[in-house]
Amino acid sequence: QVQLVESGGGLVPAGDSRRLSCKGSGGTFSMYPLAWFRQGPQKEREFVAAISWIDDTTYYSDSVKGRFTISRDNAKSTMYLQMNSIKPEDTAVYYCAAENVVRNVRIGSEYEWWGQGTQVTVSS
Repeated sequence: QVQLVESGGGLVPAGDSRRLSCKGSGGTFSMYPLAWFRQGPQKEREFVAAISWIDDTTYYSDSVKGRFTISRDNAKSTMYLQMNSIKPEDTAVYYCAAENVVRNVRIGSEYEWWGQGTQVTVSS
């Protein structure tokens, strides 16, 4: 059973930076495609970023591209989301997700394992 635990959320002033972490356990972390999703207030869950397990290819939503950076440290079984130039519209609960095989990294239903989420609130 794979378990994922996010951390790093909190209250962040607009324009600041914050790094989220996702610690994995119970599986072969280095072989999983990984992703970040988020759900803002009264919004549907949306894709944020993903990273492959083969060659660390990264994928981003248009709303965060150029501001957020996804990375992974397989030795620590941890994935990161570096968030820069944070905007009020980035306010959301951020979830990390993993799966053995993913056909479309941007689709949440492709992932089996999810963390409990970490809240990021951006103050303007």
